[in-house]
Amino acid sequence: MKVGVTLFAQNYVDWDRFEMAEANPGAEALPQLIPDAQIYQEQFRLGRLVEPLGFDSLWTVEHHFTPYTMVNNPTQFLAYFAGATQRIDMGTMVVVLPWHDPIATAEGFIALDHMLNGRNLKVGMGRGLGLREYDGHRVPMEESRERFKESLDLLRTALSNEWFEFEGEYHKVKRTTLRPRPREGNTLMDNLYIAWGSPSSMPVAAHEGCKPLFIPQRIWEQHQQELGEYNRIRVEEHGWAPERPTVVCWVYCHESAAEAEEGASQYLPEYGDSATRHYQFLGEHLQGLKGYEYYAQMAKLRAALPADYDTANIYLQNNVWGTPAQCIEKLERIDSMMGADDFVAVFSYGSMPVEKAEASMRLFAKEVLPVVHAMQPAEPPLLVS
Repeated sequence: MKVGVTLFAQNYVDWDRFEMAEANPGAEALPQLIPDAQIYQEQFRLGRLVEPLGFDSLWTVEHHFTPYTMVNNPTQFLAYFAGATQRIDMGTMVVVLPWHDPIATAEGFIALDHMLNGRNLKVGMGRGLGLREYDGHRVPMEESRERFKESLDLLRTALSNEWFEFEGEYHKVKRTTLRPRPREGNTLMDNLYIAWGSPSSMPVAAHEGCKPLFIPQRIWEQHQQELGEYNRIRVEEHGWAPERPTVVCWVYCHESAAEAEEGASQYLPEYGDSATRHYQFLGEHLQGLKGYEYYAQMAKLRAALPADYDTANIYLQNNVWGTPAQCIEKLERIDSMMGADDFVAVFSYGSMPVEKAEASMRLFAKEVLPVVHAMQPAEPPLLVS
């Protein structure tokens, strides 16, 4: 199994200051405890370790406007590392198609693929969930599904044809061509991935013929069921072969089981808190919002939970932390359910100091990575009607 690393550039300790400034536009902004510039330099430091430590790929995300994650242009961010490395593959998890002109998105992927010059580029895409981000991009959030579908169609058209035109509801393109042309022998069209948060989005990925990217939001048994149904659709309705997923996990590796548990118990819930604040999961805006019915229902369920309910448990249950032996055991369990071909680790998140993230990453590379590299992936689940 291949193992990658993803960089999130999260400034968790800035959330209180950010939310205070957001709620009080006339108030004087307080100084940041940790400047964004420091976060970026720390991410570059970790990213430059990915290839020397023996990992197989480097990934990043797309988010805007909050401290949640601060990579606002994944292909630009990865271009830095394309020039700083020689061996590793790269991927996006994800580029949010409805926020962008699909022509510019296609050009970004083509340019990055040229920089990689034969290394693998996985094109992960999604439709987004953040209201602040939709508002900031001046795109109606209730149009997300239609915009995603149309953008994907235009992206495929632009990547597959030298000359093309397109007539859609949101995008109309007169006959044109992209330069530079896609690199000879590129695999962009074979490496289109869709990440889905709600189960109702799973059939979209299956019918579109895109590969699955799992960024866990539910327990693995539920994701296993979704992947089985995804593969059933591929096999029974389209005659395509089952697909293996790329799987993302948050990782904290330490020689001491007690220290690993202490760190995971702090930093994983901090990540969960940051996600809740960024996506405004408890906000009223989700109720009645077209295309986000699943999240509206989840918001109602979360609001009904008692104040002392331990919401951090799912993050601790889902992810990979402990001694090297414990990390291996957890990865084997995830693989037994998902049959992944690529595991992507998040080493830096929450308020974790960069020194701890680097130590975790180095220990994982030394003692876990060789074992995972030697693992033979399980068969991906496939439900049968």
